[in-house]
Formats: sequence, C-alpha cells, structure tokens
Amino acid sequence: MSSEAPEPDKGQPAIGEAALLGLCPKCGSRTLFNGIVRFAPRCRVCGLDFARFNVGDGPAAFLILIVGAIVVGLAVWLQVSADPPFWVHILLWVPISTAMVLAGLRFAKGALLASEYQNKAREAGQREE
Repeated sequence: MSSEAPEPDKGQPAIGEAALLGLCPKCGSRTLFNGIVRFAPRCRVCGLDFARFNVGDGPAAFLILIVGAIVVGLAVWLQVSADPPFWVHILLWVPISTAMVLAGLRFAKGALLASEYQNKAREAGQREE
C-alpha cells in the first residue's frame, strides 16, 4: 500500500491549481464558484455535484486564526514604530483583513473540495456510489 497521494486523472487539475483558479476537480473547467466564496451547485461542463462535498467551517476557522495573527502582529508593529492615530488603523486594517479573509477563504474552500474529490472522501458509514 502506497502512502502517496493518488495521481489525478488526465484533465484533473492539481489541488492547489483547482483552489487558486476555481477549477472543477473533475474536468478542470472554471466552474467551482458561483460567487466570491459560494460554490456553484454543480459543474456546468461535466455535471459534478459540488453539493455532495462537505467542506464545513474548517477553512473559515483556521483562516480566522491565521489572518487574525497576521493583522494583529502588523497592527502592533505599526503602532510601536509609527504611533499613528486610531482612525489610521481602522482605515488600514479593516479592508486588508476583509481582502485577506475573502481570498484565503476562496482558496481554502476550493482546496478542501478538490482534496475531498481526489481522495474520494465521504461521510463515515456512507456507501460508495
């Protein structure tokens, strides 16, 4: 038994590529997302049902911790080094945090869905279809 990740079929994108570009993990078309971070119900090209994958809140939970640590660290550094007024922090960190969360959430959700597809993950007790 090999501990390596399964080889993707021809036409299937790698997990990172699928996540970064919003590609269907089955056919590689740009049909994974229907909004900024909302999955499309299914692939318009190959018909893969994205609703059967359960990415849950895992990507959001880790992302909040990662983005929060980065933003707090940078905000403390800015405060100590430049001592700007409070409104500068608001104008700077709110848009940066929002952009980092949206970009990171899109990537994390796409990576998790692509990983579930390539590793044939399913709920415990479910039969293989």
